Amino acid sequence: MKLFDVSSDSTGDLKKEYREERGIWFVPLTFTLEKNGQIEEGLDNFTTEEEYVEFFEKVENGAFPRTAKLNYEAHIEHFTKMAEAGVKDVLHFMISSGLANTITITRQAAADVKAKYPDFNVYAVDPLTATIGQGMLAALAADCRDKGMTAQATYDYLMEARQRIQHCIVPNDLFYLKKGGRVSAVSAAVGTMLNIKPMITFDEEGKLKVVEKNKGMKKAFARILQHMEKAPMDELKIAVIVHTNNYAGAEELAKLVEEKTGVKPLVTIMGPVIGSHVGPGSVSCGWLSTKTRKQLSSELYGD
Repeated sequence: MKLFDVSSDSTGDLKKEYREERGIWFVPLTFTLEKNGQIEEGLDNFTTEEEYVEFFEKVENGAFPRTAKLNYEAHIEHFTKMAEAGVKDVLHFMISSGLANTITITRQAAADVKAKYPDFNVYAVDPLTATIGQGMLAALAADCRDKGMTAQATYDYLMEARQRIQHCIVPNDLFYLKKGGRVSAVSAAVGTMLNIKPMITFDEEGKLKVVEKNKGMKKAFARILQHMEKAPMDELKIAVIVHTNNYAGAEELAKLVEEKTGVKPLVTIMGPVIGSHVGPGSVSCGWLSTKTRKQLSSELYGD
């Protein structure tokens, strides 16, 4: 008998088949694509691989993506649907508080739905990450649920585990980081000319941090393996590689990780909301490690 339910918005990049298989409630965010003054609106609820590829191909061909966070009304609708279905306790996952204030909206909507449905309780899980890291935590919550753990015990476990989810995010170029204010226009132009591949991580506060700039993807992949050696996977052996329409790069990195660790990582494509900020052509890796982010950063960079 399950003691709680699991829910996530689309920034966790959990695919439809997986969500249905694991019984994870889902609420999608929206995005827009702008090209030549024309606006195309979309919902982050793709069901086929082709839809993901088409999105990134449009971006590569000049469409500029913008995203919007889930608003209060969408949260109210989502939580009301669960409460009316008889859900009592739910662990709900959203984007890192280091990137957006979605958790504040989540908590307000949850409190307002609880006022009408007193038995409905939301544990708002700030993952301090997004995309595959957020999805990894939601999957761990589903595992705990299926083992018969309580919502509180699972929440407590995830609060510790989230600091051990390591990330090596490697955009194809610096353009989208520049648009987001992460690097200067001069750095972006020089980096692109020199084939510089930045490496980004989530810090302990769930904020994105540019930690390295490597010459080419192969050098970036070699550095990912060094990060994984410094902070090896824990006993669960969970590693995920996510890309933005760079299948060849993702498979190359997956092969390197398997050769290095003996663990075959899951390979998946990023959704449009988080993918809008990373840009096409990226390859990233996330894994649940034996060390915290602070420990790894201290060993690598002396932070």
